[in-house]
Amino acid sequence: MLDAQEITLRFLDTKLQVHPDVVRYIQEQDEPDLIDRIIAQVPDNTIVVSSHHIPGMHATRDGTRFLVDPMVEIVSGSAGTSGAVNGTGDYLHYFRDRYNRLGSMIRGRVGAMPIEGLSRSNRYRQEECTIIGMVVEVKTTTNGHRIAEIEDSSASISVLFRKDRPVFGDAERIIHDEVIGVRGKLSNDGRLFFAEQLYRPDIRIDNTPFTSEQPGSAVFISDVHVGSNTFLGECWSRFADWLSDSDYGYLLIAGDLVDGIGIYPGQESELTIKNIYEQYDAFGAMLSDLPSRIRIIVSPGNHDVVRGAEPQPVIPAAFTKKFPSNCLLVENPAVVNLQGVRVLMYHGRSIDDMIGLIPGASYEQSGLMMEEMLQRRHLAPAYGRKTPIAAGKTDRLIIDPLPEILHTGHVHIKGITNYRGVLGINAGTWQSQTAFQKQMNVNPTPALAVVVDLQTLVPETVSFA
Repeated sequence: MLDAQEITLRFLDTKLQVHPDVVRYIQEQDEPDLIDRIIAQVPDNTIVVSSHHIPGMHATRDGTRFLVDPMVEIVSGSAGTSGAVNGTGDYLHYFRDRYNRLGSMIRGRVGAMPIEGLSRSNRYRQEECTIIGMVVEVKTTTNGHRIAEIEDSSASISVLFRKDRPVFGDAERIIHDEVIGVRGKLSNDGRLFFAEQLYRPDIRIDNTPFTSEQPGSAVFISDVHVGSNTFLGECWSRFADWLSDSDYGYLLIAGDLVDGIGIYPGQESELTIKNIYEQYDAFGAMLSDLPSRIRIIVSPGNHDVVRGAEPQPVIPAAFTKKFPSNCLLVENPAVVNLQGVRVLMYHGRSIDDMIGLIPGASYEQSGLMMEEMLQRRHLAPAYGRKTPIAAGKTDRLIIDPLPEILHTGHVHIKGITNYRGVLGINAGTWQSQTAFQKQMNVNPTPALAVVVDLQTLVPETVSFA
């Protein structure tokens, strides 16, 4: 099998650059003449070879979607589905479910063997093979190499990603508890696996998003923080007037509806509404002032009055008495269908963890953080860090089914990305810079809404500042 550098040089020999997605595709297919076939069909004016130039590749989608409600349908995350943790036994089920489901996504592209099988035959010390495992530990050696211990249901092994190999770039982004596949060779003493290629569950490069057959647009916002002295009420009023003058059919709000009570030390001094019920009543009144024709879909965040552990249940009825009847409450995370277009709503607390674990990541790159989630097909890969997770018998944070839109919040900074046909949206916040954010040098992008045409999935950002 050709490595990434050899593939890149083959294209450079013909004065062509090649996209990394194409390099990975060629490695996965392992067809000796595939590069020549691609080059032969590339138009003369091509500079960078992308997935569109791969012969015989047809975009994949799942056909017509039949909906119970042609306008809005909750695919996952309806009220009462988050469940409780019943004991330590659920943790075993949780991680098995994560490994099996994410591992099967990798096996759909490459063949793999159990880690235990490496020790059964000496031939794996001479031949390349692929193993799949969950990352138990990852560290950088004193020589600058990367070592990850991975395990499957049969055994565990340490994998070495050498800094002089092309795979090292991907290896630098390995984080705890993600599921990866590794192609390479076993060391002579059988104690170390030398990596040549890394696979993630990822999205197929020929993925094509589903689009609505009927006209319709959705508005995406998050992090309203009603009750805070930094809530931008005048900007919200302009937003409400704009919605009243529009024909948009949907408004999706991805968490932190209110500022909450006792979320952080000294918060009380920064509140204009110090009663949690009154905060939700004020938020409900704001929603009631919006046109009743708009379907409003609301999920919670870490400032809301639900448990902190994800998945988070819907806002309890005791706090939503003032919410209008056109408001639909869902959990965090949740998948909803809007005219057949799947939207995955996730508040995004795990971005805190990913920024701390991925080199070069920052709060200003919320779009890239959504891409990292999609590549791992998981909303919160690293377990046991800042993001509390309620481990149930199934892992509700796996990104399955694949959405057309991933809608996040939490970081208060706008980010929009399009990764392999999935549109990632973080619309920022409705709160100006807080004292804590100023101390941390976090500069929010407030009073923004992102509008998406459901027939084209083209986003447009509108400012109300």
